[in-house]
Amino acid sequence: MSASESPAGGLVRRVRLPNDRRTPAAARALVRSVLEDAGLAGLLNEALLLTTELSTNAVVHANTELDIEVSADQTGLTVTVTDFAPGPVEQLAVGPRNESVDIGEVAERGRGLLLVDHFASRWGTVHEGTGKGVWFRLELRSAPSLAASEPTAAVIPASNVLEAGTPSVGALTALLQINPERQTDEALADFATDLLSRLARLTGAAGGVVRLDRGDGAGRLLLARHGRQPREDADTIRVPLAVHRPYSGELELDAAPTGYAQPLATIVAERFSLHLENDRLRRADLRRQTWLTFLAEASELLAMSLDVNLTMALIPQLVVPRLGQWCAVHTTDAWGRLQLAAATHADEGALAQLHETLAETAPDSILSRLEEASRLGTQVMFGPPSEGFAVPLVARGARLGTLAIGKHAKHRHDADEVAVLEDVARRAALAIDNARIHDERRKVARTLQASLLPPALPHVEGVGFAAEYVPTGSEVGGDFYDVVPAGDDRWLVVVGDVSGKGVQAATVTGLVRDVIRILVDDGKPMTEILCRVNKTLVQRGGGRYCTLAMASVRREADGTLVVCLHLAGHDRAVLVRADGKTSFVGEGGTALGLLETISSPDTEVRLGPGDSLIFYTDGVTERRRGRELFGTGRLRDAAGPLAGYPADVMAARLRSITINFSVEEPRDDIAILVLRNDAA
Repeated sequence: MSASESPAGGLVRRVRLPNDRRTPAAARALVRSVLEDAGLAGLLNEALLLTTELSTNAVVHANTELDIEVSADQTGLTVTVTDFAPGPVEQLAVGPRNESVDIGEVAERGRGLLLVDHFASRWGTVHEGTGKGVWFRLELRSAPSLAASEPTAAVIPASNVLEAGTPSVGALTALLQINPERQTDEALADFATDLLSRLARLTGAAGGVVRLDRGDGAGRLLLARHGRQPREDADTIRVPLAVHRPYSGELELDAAPTGYAQPLATIVAERFSLHLENDRLRRADLRRQTWLTFLAEASELLAMSLDVNLTMALIPQLVVPRLGQWCAVHTTDAWGRLQLAAATHADEGALAQLHETLAETAPDSILSRLEEASRLGTQVMFGPPSEGFAVPLVARGARLGTLAIGKHAKHRHDADEVAVLEDVARRAALAIDNARIHDERRKVARTLQASLLPPALPHVEGVGFAAEYVPTGSEVGGDFYDVVPAGDDRWLVVVGDVSGKGVQAATVTGLVRDVIRILVDDGKPMTEILCRVNKTLVQRGGGRYCTLAMASVRREADGTLVVCLHLAGHDRAVLVRADGKTSFVGEGGTALGLLETISSPDTEVRLGPGDSLIFYTDGVTERRRGRELFGTGRLRDAAGPLAGYPADVMAARLRSITINFSVEEPRDDIAILVLRNDAA
């Protein structure tokens, strides 16, 4: 590269470049450096555009090295591109000489010269014997004569000289530098309208429109319009917008595709396409954020339910209408057959018809397609009238059923929505599987818990026995009760609570209950029973302990019930007299399984006709409402008004009062046993 200062104080730089595809970029870099040094940034876009056109044409058509000369002064810039190919000078000026030539018939180099002709203040050709070239001049303001730095050249045709009415130099810069103020639909429409108005002024077009289809099912809509809308039967310029799917669109200009109008419309369309790509990416990012939020909320809702039926009923409600017109969940039975579990429709009036359609068993019915999806474990499509697709519900390798989604009438599922639906199906399958596992565990716990409780309490004339039990969670608890006959008119009442939950607690509970029954059958006294149970827990309890309320009940000839009560670390019983007076009875002793020896004082209580004795576990008194406990005081107050009721009614009412104390799920098992003297 060589550089020199011109006599007038301008800057001149020359460089010889190889015949290479990178030559246009090197030429642009040279022009950019001269403009920066000369302070002519206002000519940057026009200069780079025209330099690219001339250098590219020379590389493509001349197939020789190129000489690039760039000279700048205070008023403007002159660029000369010279090649060394043989041939007359006229070949360099290929292109239309008037506006009547169809732009489609002009070679690529000729279209470049059209841009030179439009944006350059002056341009022409040179021939120096060893080579020929094209030069152009860009000026910040009109100059009356050729600058000293311009090369001597053949006189160019009058049509190539900048005339009155032609857009001034810098119009392209102004066109390419405008930007939408913000990324919104209104700003994008205003930006497109501004581009159309500037393009119309540059080309003399009567008007133009921009149509855009965002792929949302609304079709191609009018985004912007300027001046007169192009007519179908008139000469118009149509340029497709260079955007990625699902976007598509077109710029249409009410002008004949001649001269420089077509390349300018192409430039504007490409310029606007860049902003449409930004809009597409912005919308895609917002949609992805929305879908992520939706999936997070769906996961949270599905995770909150551990009930199988509730989970399956919730899934269609999540899908409709956000992701589909209708949705149906089918599950497989023990023989692999699909059964409808839940369905919903955006139009409630069409729900009955949807159920009928889903029940059809024809070979081309939706049900047959669903069976195919379930059998193959792949997504399947089904056509009208209930158009949509189905995805299998698979969790931990097991096929649980299908999720069917019907598409909206005026909306198609794009790739993002299909991916979201597949993700919903995976999360729904896991939620259903978790609910089934939890339900199975709950059934196992209930079965095991039932085995630790008596199937029925003794039915004795004149003596009322009643119990209520409320299990919690999917784990078996340590609460238990029992009434064991101990001879004629004698019974042993037991209410206990083994520490902890789960299988180990259940094992210890069964151990305590069985030991007590065996010792009662052997006729052992209560003190010995308590000592034997304590010794058993110390040796085989695995570190668990047990609180126990044990009472021997004896009916005397006059109908009075004599109760001998022992409390091994258990809460005191509530005594309810026939007149409604209440009190706590019993004296605390040592919990079983903690120490080698225990202390167990006894208390005798006599129950006359209508009197009751209420035993309970700590699940009653420790029932919580926030930080507040139900407590023993509320239990005693609730028991007083129940004095005149049978034992089963008293137990049921106390259970209801305890449960209704709080809206929260019980944290511990609740056991209540009522002994009542029903003698007349």
